[in-house]
Amino acid sequence: MPADAAFPIVELRQYTLHPGQREVLIELFEREFLETQEATGMRVFGQFRDLDRPDRFVWFRGFPDMAARAAALEAFYTGPVWQAHRAAANATMIDSSNVLLLHRASPTSGFAETAPRAQPGASATPAGLFVATIYAIAPATRAGFAGFFTERVVPEITAAGASLVGAFATEHSPNTFPRLPVREGEDVFVSLVRFAGPAAHERSVATLAAAGRWRDHVAPALAEQLVAPPEVLRLTPTPRSRLHG
Repeated sequence: MPADAAFPIVELRQYTLHPGQREVLIELFEREFLETQEATGMRVFGQFRDLDRPDRFVWFRGFPDMAARAAALEAFYTGPVWQAHRAAANATMIDSSNVLLLHRASPTSGFAETAPRAQPGASATPAGLFVATIYAIAPATRAGFAGFFTERVVPEITAAGASLVGAFATEHSPNTFPRLPVREGEDVFVSLVRFAGPAAHERSVATLAAAGRWRDHVAPALAEQLVAPPEVLRLTPTPRSRLHG
């Protein structure tokens, strides 16, 4: 099993920051909070700048299971590194509660094996654009949505130039670390796809819009299963993100 596949419980965390503080948080996060979180048994898959929201920091982390999540978070947030730097980190943030607790949508849809992380002190921005799409699913379609996405949506977006990195659905287990809130009372499905860059993504969107099968059949069938329009995040990896390229 690839190393990253051993972490099927995933958090998608979106932080709204004070103006001008994103680079401050990224520098602190990548210097102090990567290896130290992973030392407790979790996996930090990747961290990103939101291309369309200059005060948004987005990241993914994973856990072997919900019990391990509780133990790892307790160890980190009561440990010396967070205690030493929490004031500086929290000072950059307006809100850190936009968190989706997820599990991989199928045994093979989680992050497989991410690229090696750049060494401490790295400052070069890695290549690649990641697009996370958050689908708000109607309760009646929850059971079949993962299958629909795999069978109908994935072939279309792949033909249009997207590379699927992972697919996840809401984890409905109780929050095992209530000190950190998560979004509750909703069903979502999250896909993460990769492109060479923004231009490649624009070409893919145009190709998909022009595809008759997508426009006339797949897109309407997808819309029928949702309770709101999809939320789309265009994400560029930070220097030490495992997800890049």
